[in-house]
Amino acid sequence: MAFKGFSTLSVHGGESRRKPENTLTIPIFQTATYPFSNMDERLAYNAGKISRLTYGRYGNPTQRAAEAKIAALEGGEAALLFASGMAAITTCFLTFLSRGDHVLFVDQCYWQTRAFATELLPRLGVKAGFVPLWAPGEVKKTLRDNTKVIFAEVPTNPHLHVPDLRELAAAARECGAKLIVDSTMATPINLRPLELGADVVVHSATKYLGGHNDLVAGAVVSDAETVEMIKATRDYLGGIPDPHGAYLLIRGIKTLAVRVRHQNRAALKIAQFLEERPEVRRVYYPGLPSHPHHRVAKGQLAGFGGVVSFELDATGEQTSRFLDALRIPYLASSFGGVESLVEQSALTSFCKFTPQERAELGIADSLVRLSVGLEDPEDLIADLSQALKEAFGP
Repeated sequence: MAFKGFSTLSVHGGESRRKPENTLTIPIFQTATYPFSNMDERLAYNAGKISRLTYGRYGNPTQRAAEAKIAALEGGEAALLFASGMAAITTCFLTFLSRGDHVLFVDQCYWQTRAFATELLPRLGVKAGFVPLWAPGEVKKTLRDNTKVIFAEVPTNPHLHVPDLRELAAAARECGAKLIVDSTMATPINLRPLELGADVVVHSATKYLGGHNDLVAGAVVSDAETVEMIKATRDYLGGIPDPHGAYLLIRGIKTLAVRVRHQNRAALKIAQFLEERPEVRRVYYPGLPSHPHHRVAKGQLAGFGGVVSFELDATGEQTSRFLDALRIPYLASSFGGVESLVEQSALTSFCKFTPQERAELGIADSLVRLSVGLEDPEDLIADLSQALKEAFGP
């Protein structure tokens, strides 16, 4: 039976009705290896006559169940689980890129992804190019004959830009490149990139998919043939998750739809509140008409997400005082969990960048990124209000 609703899909998608020992939840298969009954079975496996698990680095039943659920949510043929989001991203690059190739990054991307592209890929003879800010037609100007991968985050971090995936997919087809979309911020509830022409979707499953700030994992979704290619690279590199982490991920995904819908609504209310405050210079949220990609976001996203970024009309020191005055959000990196988290981007994710580099990337000292959790938005708004008063005075 095909499920239409995302809540039903989150709970039941990718799962067999009958589970081992008639359990309701998928068990944790805590094993590193899988014995053969006899040598005849071993030889049959060697000859490709039977398919089965053999060793933990190549697969695990709990891990496979999580992969099936993520594939169902994204509308893909298959998925792979990784030890982290960066393991998923870098394994994709190492699968599709070779010496002499070019990879194009569209708009902003996670700083570790950017570091991998600028520091490690050149050692392998791969060159990286960047389109600093997506705008219609800009990507085609930057493509090369040897461009093999176009990579984009949707929305981006931290300014929540929304590149047009249909345009990127058309550009990728034209030059024979793979379009890889990091959809961590969007989640499958708000965006399904494969339906818009992407070839591969990656997630830091640590964030919304897990949803409880208690696991680290990554995921890749694509067609079955492409996933097999990526799996071969993963088998070499060994960046697999542990069975308990896969179990926690399955548990987290069960509530994904209801969590994301709450966070969508709460973040929009908070963004609207912040936009009216005189202490706030600018709010970055694609659900606001003031956002430069609002039109694209409305046509591409089912919801605008649970992260709100904003610049205070303040110095870096005053911004730090504002963060210290907050009582509900925790001062911590990451996003997508049930607890609200907040960070001053210039002093966290971008702390190793020079002031000039941060300026080029639009990272002001007063830029704040708020990941909205499952608290009541009215309580979060009240907390933001009192912290603004504390930092700026009556």
